[in-house]
Amino acid sequence: MCAYGPRELNKYRIGTSGYQFPDWFGTVYPPNLRQRNVLEYYANTLGLDTVEVNYTYYRLPSPRTSEAMARKVPDDFEFVVRSFSGMTHEIWEGTDRKTLRDTTEVFDQFVQGILPFKEAGKLGPVLLQFPYSFWPNRVTCDYLKWCREKLQNFDVVVEFRNRGWNRPSAFRLLKELGMGYCIVDEPRLKGLHPFLPVATSKTGYVRFHGRNPRWFDSSKDDRYDYLYSEEELDEIIDAVKGVVRDTNRTYFFFNNCPRGQALINALVFKRLVGLLEELNAAQEFALSNPGAPLND
Repeated sequence: MCAYGPRELNKYRIGTSGYQFPDWFGTVYPPNLRQRNVLEYYANTLGLDTVEVNYTYYRLPSPRTSEAMARKVPDDFEFVVRSFSGMTHEIWEGTDRKTLRDTTEVFDQFVQGILPFKEAGKLGPVLLQFPYSFWPNRVTCDYLKWCREKLQNFDVVVEFRNRGWNRPSAFRLLKELGMGYCIVDEPRLKGLHPFLPVATSKTGYVRFHGRNPRWFDSSKDDRYDYLYSEEELDEIIDAVKGVVRDTNRTYFFFNNCPRGQALINALVFKRLVGLLEELNAAQEFALSNPGAPLND
């Protein structure tokens, strides 16, 4: 277990990648919890202070939805918004990936959709998660610069899936643009992104994808089926101490969502860093899963 002083603890933001999944009800959420009350339960009852908004990858956010979500959480809660697929994945005119589409309107609509979060003082970074096909070259580097310009009034973090970006020149580019680097923890398998505890801005960011050894043999959802042990989480806490030290705030998001494992690990992680000492009834229920590390 790692203990930190108040100053260091204020730098931690811990949550999950999404918060509303059918298989969370009856496992980490009460079975009778109403869907309209899930976000309030997540923030107020379970005590998590941030969440990745994932629906925005599939459809552009609406100001009305963002305003309603902002009203449901405490003043110190932060929404981290995943960018729309039309900003990161569907950006090419052809299959040769040499000519970029004009995504100006998409970016403008996205910005308008998340403004209520910002106006409420509850907006964290925008996460630009690029696919494996987004590999480093002049065109993609220029696109990152263009993204920075379109999101100039927002904190931005970039997650790369292509290992080609793991080079000093890419980190220098992110630093020059004032964009954060997303550290990923995923299976140590050939072809996947390595764990690199690097900070390129004053915002640190870590995403936990799990360590399922059958990553390449699993469906898109099953590959994230993994529960971290306390020992594994402690190792990561130690590995990112420098990132936490060198940034104003570091976000930790668990994307191992099947059966609520992300929520279990988020609560355990909070306990390990010293942010959760006594469990309330809701937290005890979430951690009552026989596979939860606290029950090992």
